Amino acid sequence: MACISLQTHSFVQANHASIIVFPASQTRVFQRYSTLKTASQTPQNRLSMHNVWFRGCRQLRYQHLKTQIGSGQGRRAHKTEIRAMFTGIVEEIGKVRELRTVDEVGFELTIEANAVLVDVKMGDSIAVNGICLTVTAFDSHAFTVGLSPETLRKTSLGEAIPGYGVNLERALQPNSRMGGHFVQGHVDGTGEIVSMEAEGDSLWIKVRTDPSLLRYIVPKGFITVDGTSLTVVDVFDDDNCFNFMLVAYTQQKIVIAGKKVGNKVNLEVDILGKYVERLLSGYRNPVASTG
Repeated sequence: MACISLQTHSFVQANHASIIVFPASQTRVFQRYSTLKTASQTPQNRLSMHNVWFRGCRQLRYQHLKTQIGSGQGRRAHKTEIRAMFTGIVEEIGKVRELRTVDEVGFELTIEANAVLVDVKMGDSIAVNGICLTVTAFDSHAFTVGLSPETLRKTSLGEAIPGYGVNLERALQPNSRMGGHFVQGHVDGTGEIVSMEAEGDSLWIKVRTDPSLLRYIVPKGFITVDGTSLTVVDVFDDDNCFNFMLVAYTQQKIVIAGKKVGNKVNLEVDILGKYVERLLSGYRNPVASTG
């Protein structure tokens, strides 16, 4: 059977049925089709089967998310819990107050904000330009997060200077509206804006990125750019680029519209694409039977 564990993200291949298994405390099993015999299946049958997996992964991962976040009673999950999840719907634009070194080995970033401070607590997760960061200090006008050297290398926050605008979003709660898509706050890499063209009151933006990320970006699919959930319009494989359009309202609510050609943006691809790739790798490289 082909099995995905959403606790450990592991994949195994055997001989009979396909199931999605949740942690032992959540013995929920999704069984949608039986007897995987890939050698005798037509491409159409395999596509249909993959679509079943895709829908099942999305539905059950949401149920898993609700349990991991908790019921609002302070219950903690096991050590591999999902600590935070986001939607890519920006709540406000914050302003960088200071980026400073700490003990010559770490960094701290202080950001001025309003909306995300309403119910903030120490240890809360806030997405800053799409990066899930932990609140280490706060007052009524600003909050501070810690940054590792790796975070500065892999994201655009290394360019942050006083006055630099950043998109902010608090972590998703079980009763939150899902206005965007599931965003982990784990930036996969950066892209470079290569063009910005107005069409009426809308704005076309084209971004170049590494082919290792472009493989997960598809037309009409989700992409998180600086923490904003956006819909990809086209993908240009020859140029390693993709584009999207911002309507007038969105331009006023996020920082991307204020950037210029040549600026970096943080990118997080849709995690479902990675799940599907992992699943299909079992068909390309089946595990040998030990029977």
